[in-house]
Amino acid sequence: MTAVVFNPTTFKLRYPEFAAVANDLLALFFDEATLYMDNSDTSIAQDIPRRTTLLNMLTAHVTALSGATAADGQPKPVGRIASAGEGSVSVSLEYMTPGTMAWFVQTQYGAAFWQATSSLRGFRYFPNPTTW
Repeated sequence: MTAVVFNPTTFKLRYPEFAAVANDLLALFFDEATLYMDNSDTSIAQDIPRRTTLLNMLTAHVTALSGATAADGQPKPVGRIASAGEGSVSVSLEYMTPGTMAWFVQTQYGAAFWQATSSLRGFRYFPNPTTW
């Protein structure tokens, strides 16, 4: 069985903005990312380096949505700003359903993942083999 093994050092090299996030927490986010993209022999992304890149993009997305990167250690608001005010400051956030396009495009990492996987989301037809 060929599966991508999460490497926090490589991940942080590509995504230095997550350098302060603990490796164990990143590993949990990677595990969560595999809920959205199969990491087994039956994955639609058969090329391991490509699957690694895609899963790292998805891990970055899940990490960003978690708010784990806030500099002050406090969770940051997550979601699309649905409305905002100015006097007496008011902000309304909208969190999208996980796995949908709207959920992916909430972060730059998810949007990149969504675009990079566009060729994998199409209909695939495999005709029955014919025997003579």
